[in-house]
Amino acid sequence: MEIQNSYGLLNVGSVPSYYREVHQAICSRTDERVPLSVFQRVLSRTSLSITVQNQIAEHVNSGDGFLSKVSLYKGLALIALAQQGKPPSPKLLENFIQEFPKPQLGEPRELQSLKMQTVQESPLNLSLALGELLKKDTIKVELIPEKKGLFLKHVEYQVTSERFTVSVYRRYTDFDVFHELLLQRYAYRVVPALPPKRALKGVLTSMSEREFIEGRRRALGRFLNLVARHPVFSEDELVKTFLTFSGSDVQTKLRDACKKLGDEFMTCKYATQAKDYLPADIQSQFSSSRELIKNIHNSFQKLRDRAERMAERSKENATDLLMFGKELSSLGSDESPVPILASCKSPWAALRRSVKGLSVEFSLLSEKAAQQGRREEDDVVEKLNLFLDLLQSYRDLCERHEKGVLHEHQRALQKYGVMKRQILSATVQPKEQVSVEQLESRIVQQENAIQAMELRNYFSLFCLHQESQLIFTYLPITSHILGAFVNSQVQGHKEMGEVWQDLHSKLKSIFGDGNGQSPPLSPK
Repeated sequence: MEIQNSYGLLNVGSVPSYYREVHQAICSRTDERVPLSVFQRVLSRTSLSITVQNQIAEHVNSGDGFLSKVSLYKGLALIALAQQGKPPSPKLLENFIQEFPKPQLGEPRELQSLKMQTVQESPLNLSLALGELLKKDTIKVELIPEKKGLFLKHVEYQVTSERFTVSVYRRYTDFDVFHELLLQRYAYRVVPALPPKRALKGVLTSMSEREFIEGRRRALGRFLNLVARHPVFSEDELVKTFLTFSGSDVQTKLRDACKKLGDEFMTCKYATQAKDYLPADIQSQFSSSRELIKNIHNSFQKLRDRAERMAERSKENATDLLMFGKELSSLGSDESPVPILASCKSPWAALRRSVKGLSVEFSLLSEKAAQQGRREEDDVVEKLNLFLDLLQSYRDLCERHEKGVLHEHQRALQKYGVMKRQILSATVQPKEQVSVEQLESRIVQQENAIQAMELRNYFSLFCLHQESQLIFTYLPITSHILGAFVNSQVQGHKEMGEVWQDLHSKLKSIFGDGNGQSPPLSPK
């Protein structure tokens, strides 16, 4: 008997009873179909590579999330053939005369539990949402200047972690060592850059020097928050040590921890299997992600620059309003006698006392404008800078991948080619046996080195794929930034509007005419 489906004819007589028992164990209660997710769990019980598992699933997947009985039989046959070392191709099943081979899956009754299990996510996929990342930790970095000497030659920072509920004290050099070790351990991940240690000598004034130190404090805070919220870094011993160790020599403690741990390739259980998890078009995916993230980075830089200008204008507005009020106060404080002129009766003597009182409202307006500038800086510019730091670290990672692992791999292949040509030359033109043996030994060493580099190259792509997902996970922060921007404008305009309204009422009472009506303040 033959059954027709999208893959052609299947001779039911060649189907072992084991296939029917497996089908009874895993099919749906309502019909004879098998959910694709359950079949994927069956595949995960095999010793086959992820690549082969994906190929088999693709061959039998009809696109509706279910496998028919015949498709399941085909899938079981492909599993058995793949376990024998054959490529999982449906063509192998065409005109199959003998009974299909039995896959190594265990007893059929043991497979019944697969219907109740949840699908295991591929380790390549990041399943965290932005909210989950932001909840991992919040780090505060406060400035504690040393009180030695006339100038601030060294500064100390109080670092407080909400997750570990502890505060520690760190110098910039501690941050520097921590950053260096993170790059050593996680060369294939987005490690944010540190701000510069010091400003250019002779360029900054004492006032801008303080601004530089404050900007560096903010940047160090962004660095730690990105690190502490990273799905991989957040669970690392290095990060915990930096955020919690209160001993006298944190740098030695960090270095000892890094030596014990080694780099990620040596400790990640997926490192040597990374190739099996990567999609076939990983290179094109990487290229398109890189280009898109580059464009996003450029746009966010422009948004940040505009937001900085608006915050700066709010601060300048605060200064102008304060000075405007001071000038009114100075004008009203002039006690010079007003001359009595025959041609007019001047009310200036009384008005100037009222004008002096207006400086209170302008001082309040200045305070509100300054608050507006701080909100724009803290809530909008700082969030934009946080995301920009992450985007820049991704672009740095792409360069490290191309100039590091990829370049070393290509160079090793070239060296290997030279050695192969030398050994061929030695075969054609016999040389001393010792030199030939040495050359053969070096070739073996080079082959091992190339194999290790290939594994690292695939692991680098594996990490790059995850870090690309991390960038897109962070993209909804755009709504946080826009929300903060709109809220700051609404609050600022509301608060200043109330003061302007009070000022307007006060002006009407001061300059109103005899009927209580205010004359126009400018000619019509």
